[in-house]
Amino acid sequence: MESANQVLKELKSIRNKEYAAHAQRFFRTGPGEYGEGDVFLGIRVPDLRRIAKESKFSISEAEKLLHSEYHEARMVALIILERLYVKADEKMKTKIFNLYKKSIHKYINNWDLVDISAHKIIGRHLESRSKDQLLTWAKSSSLWERRVAMIATFWFLKDKDCTWTYKIAKILLKDEHDLIHKAVGWGIREAGKACGNDELESFIQKYGKHMPRTMLRYAIEKFPEAKRKKILEETKR
Repeated sequence: MESANQVLKELKSIRNKEYAAHAQRFFRTGPGEYGEGDVFLGIRVPDLRRIAKESKFSISEAEKLLHSEYHEARMVALIILERLYVKADEKMKTKIFNLYKKSIHKYINNWDLVDISAHKIIGRHLESRSKDQLLTWAKSSSLWERRVAMIATFWFLKDKDCTWTYKIAKILLKDEHDLIHKAVGWGIREAGKACGNDELESFIQKYGKHMPRTMLRYAIEKFPEAKRKKILEETKR
């Protein structure tokens, strides 16, 4: 059984200071920014996936890795937890869900960490269970809990269940953060692909004037240019 310390040692052995400096800027880690204080080693996602795939981990060791100061270590932990979840029994699935739940905000604390894992763990877990937790997170003061609420619904889209994507989107319409504007726009765009653009257009007709422009632009990104221009003109405030 591999340990968190062994993985950390491997990660440090392939760190790239130049790429780390770029990541620090890209993921807004400066004072007052959404990723304030995060520390990067400078390792690209394909290498992180490879390390996760090669690792034989227990949940307890994955949790240790998830608590690392290093962003990439936390990403490896999330990829491992998703793999463990798929093979777990019901008791272990609930344990992984609860670990994820308590880790949002402090450890699952940037958009790439949420986006790589929320649908595969949270969405998958809630597929046949009560989804009220998503409503709680959508109304949270935590940016990352709100993003998890949106991204988790992507799991339901594979079965053409768009109800929760639109429900969470409606709650987040007036959110002030750009990362939520992008997540919601992306989410309802994917709902349009899954369930048809008629439902998406109906949602936009009803709420378009209340949507931040970034959110709206993401939502209609795949529409024909003429339709995009028409919608943007009609929804001007």
